[in-house]
Amino acid sequence: MSVTDWIVLLCTLTAMIGYGIYKGSGQNGADSYLLANRQMPWYVVLLGIMATQASAITFLSTPGLAYTDGMRFVQNYFGLPLAMIVICVTFIPVFSKLNVYTAYEFLENRFDRKTRMFTSLLFLLSRGLSTGVSIYAPAIILSSMLNWNIYVTNVIMGGLLMIYTWSGGAKAIAHTQKLQFLIIIGAMGFAGYLVVHRLPSGIGMSDALYIAGKSGKLNAITTKFDWNDRYNIWSGLIGGFFLALSYFGTDHSQVGRYISAKDISQSRTGLLLNGIVKIPMQFMILLIGVLVFVFYSFQPAPLYFNTSAYEVYKTKEPEKAASEKAAYLLLHEKQSREAHAISLYRKNNSSDELNNSLSSFHNTQEEIKTLRDSVARYISAKSYSPDKNDTNYIFLYFIKNSLPIGIVGLLFAVIILASWGSISAALNSLAASSLMDIHLLSKKVSGERELQLGRIHTLAWGIFCIGTAMFAAKLGSLIEAVNILGSLFYGTILGIFLVAFYMKRVTAKTVFTAAIVTELTVILVYFSNIVSFLWLNVIGALLLMLLCFIAHAGYYIGGRRNS
Repeated sequence: MSVTDWIVLLCTLTAMIGYGIYKGSGQNGADSYLLANRQMPWYVVLLGIMATQASAITFLSTPGLAYTDGMRFVQNYFGLPLAMIVICVTFIPVFSKLNVYTAYEFLENRFDRKTRMFTSLLFLLSRGLSTGVSIYAPAIILSSMLNWNIYVTNVIMGGLLMIYTWSGGAKAIAHTQKLQFLIIIGAMGFAGYLVVHRLPSGIGMSDALYIAGKSGKLNAITTKFDWNDRYNIWSGLIGGFFLALSYFGTDHSQVGRYISAKDISQSRTGLLLNGIVKIPMQFMILLIGVLVFVFYSFQPAPLYFNTSAYEVYKTKEPEKAASEKAAYLLLHEKQSREAHAISLYRKNNSSDELNNSLSSFHNTQEEIKTLRDSVARYISAKSYSPDKNDTNYIFLYFIKNSLPIGIVGLLFAVIILASWGSISAALNSLAASSLMDIHLLSKKVSGERELQLGRIHTLAWGIFCIGTAMFAAKLGSLIEAVNILGSLFYGTILGIFLVAFYMKRVTAKTVFTAAIVTELTVILVYFSNIVSFLWLNVIGALLLMLLCFIAHAGYYIGGRRNS
């Protein structure tokens, strides 16, 4: 990066840390440190919710996923709006009435302390692991820019955000998230504009979309039903609904955002607007990745986007790498000619020539994909890189090598800020749950002691998540890894809450036993590779409710027989 980019990057990050410390001053107890005194307006709730889910993974891995797999991932969010309605009707009024610190406090009132602790532990495990992955995402940036060891950069990235998260608590997080998200959306929109602007002369947006569509990248809707297909409209509507219902209704990293609102109406407004805005936002981020794919159909692209790993590969295997590079350059030159021809014949309405060019273009794409996949498998097999997935580096490479001076530093800052927004909220929620649901479950302490313990728990979870980040390189595409980790636990957690809300006669013993059986079953189904991960949320929630229904019905019938 240039000196200007470094100045933009460092000034942006320093200003954000200082702003967070300033806004987070005046803490005096758990209510202020964990819930910002429950005084947040709806727009802060909305931006906090969106910033919490829109981590660096969203802006780093998602464009790369679109580059390789197209727009299908957007279907993951199709069940979101309906989930927001259910939460506003059922979850928020209960949480508000009980004035809870965490979502799991409600479960002790409905069932017992054991169920509250078990559900909290499931949340702590899933969110703790996912937050470690979120720390790893921006660490890739610093590692790539500075050629630092990825494990050192994990510590740096986790440590920097801890400064204002530890000191300022929920209030600092809410206000920094508000500013972070506005900067992020503006910068990503500008990045999308620059991708189109950098296309060759004579190639406009309509040409780019045509080439993307003919390359199979605009596959936003996939109607074919397939249990093992990760992204289709059915898994998105059904599995996505259960995933969103669990994430926004029972994951305290999100619940903590809207129970800090001034009142119920502010919470509901923030959530409902999130349901409206999220799908278009995710669509636009994926579209940026698709446009990057079109850009590299014309412009030279690397054979392997993780340049540091590829340099090691070239050093270890110089003859093999040189041979592959020569073949790749010939293929890419051919692909560029064919892409220009497609645009020309389309404008001239030359249907026969256009069809021939499209056919040749597809064949060349397949040859390039085969060559790139071969290189990726070899690098992964030889362990030349700790990260086995090249997808995470595609958008990063584009930023570094294609954007103007100053914008590069800003976009790197944006990706890091996105990570800080989601991680800080996660650490705050982890600290709130471990403190209120486990540590202080039956203890009464002063407000000053609550504040001290809250900071200790925040620090402890920060260290845990940094440790988890050390293993994130082995998980492949980060955006998929986070959703898979959540899906392993969210179904069971959601099932417990649904039983609590809608099955009033089920007892604590029944739901606790059913939860253990369900979680073991979900893990078994996942490792058996029977269905794609989104369906785990459906299986977990419905299986737990079914087990509770059967147990309660058996108890009721047995009781009548014995009477």
